[in-house]
Amino acid sequence: MTDFAATKALFHLPEGMIYLDGNSLGALPLAADKAVGRTLRDEWGEMLITGWNRAGWMGMPMALGDRIGRLIGAEPGHVVMGDTLSIKVFQALAAGLDMRPDRRVILSDSGNFPTDLYMAEGLIKALDKGHELRIVAPEDVAGAITDEVAVLMLTEVDYRTGRLHDMADLTRRAHDAGVITVWDLAHSAGALPVDVAGAGADFAVGCTYKYLNGGPGAPAFIYVAPRHSAQTSTILSGWQGHDAPFDFDLGYRPNPGAERLRVGTPPILQMAALGAALDIWDHVDMGALRAQSMKLTDMFIEGVEATCPTLRLASPRDAGMRGSQVSFAFEDGYAAMQALIARGVIGDFRAPDIMRFGFTPLYVDEGDVQGAVDIIADVMGNALWDQPEYKIRSAVT
Repeated sequence: MTDFAATKALFHLPEGMIYLDGNSLGALPLAADKAVGRTLRDEWGEMLITGWNRAGWMGMPMALGDRIGRLIGAEPGHVVMGDTLSIKVFQALAAGLDMRPDRRVILSDSGNFPTDLYMAEGLIKALDKGHELRIVAPEDVAGAITDEVAVLMLTEVDYRTGRLHDMADLTRRAHDAGVITVWDLAHSAGALPVDVAGAGADFAVGCTYKYLNGGPGAPAFIYVAPRHSAQTSTILSGWQGHDAPFDFDLGYRPNPGAERLRVGTPPILQMAALGAALDIWDHVDMGALRAQSMKLTDMFIEGVEATCPTLRLASPRDAGMRGSQVSFAFEDGYAAMQALIARGVIGDFRAPDIMRFGFTPLYVDEGDVQGAVDIIADVMGNALWDQPEYKIRSAVT
């Protein structure tokens, strides 16, 4: 079992704040400050460029990748860190299309995060081979998997509603039809148990600044199944993915394994912060985390629905069918969320009307849930959100 009171003590949580937005940006691990400071002072400061060898900077993308791999059920040596999630989506999708050159359909759903769809559109335009991005409703994905489809690209947990896809079932259906799968784990990694190897996923990608608490701008990761790693095409042939980067060959020769999916120079300071965050995960049981997440989200739904009849549940009611977030729909959801933030309950808003609340058991407990419910009831019951200052849109919602 995991002691969640002990894990909560490992984070900096501002006094008077109930933080329910770890599905957008995780809280600061206390150890991250010291870890980044050591990297700045003792490595960059004292070692300068020799830190790439002496401090092991060059190996960090694979070393941290293996630590994340444990959380997503990946085989050792098959998760690579670096770059951004959009870049990793582009790489995985391009590799999948290359494996199915006779097919022209990329299948996704309307619950996918828009940047994944944007990257698909850009790739289709760049390839100029007549590919089609086919988007269906989340509940219609299984029926849309046909032998026309080259790649099935899905975000496991819907970023708006928290709806959870069945990775194992959809991957099996895809493979039965000869389809390559790309799973986006941005709202899964660190939120619930994931088993990419057990599900047979071909590729998976994800970010580390949400539930994994790596900090703003923390690097993304990509998983490639062992059966594909030696043949995966590298549409972004960056020098870090070269078989021998410091041979400085004029032609590209990909690394024979998963490291071929490295692109640019790794962000060492961000990786130092991420390493400190992953130290906490070394002591977390994912089954216990999932059970606590379901308990907290059920408690939150029950409390909000009992006190706020104007809010409509937009997430699946069954905890087993959603990730670690709860969304409510409200016509003036943006203003309502700003009123909550002003009173110390931090969630976020997604257009057109979704108020999102993320639950990270590492630092959110039952007292936080009850406190949030009480404040939401006050804001909604007394229409405290109906003020001009709460209706002015900020750049980030």
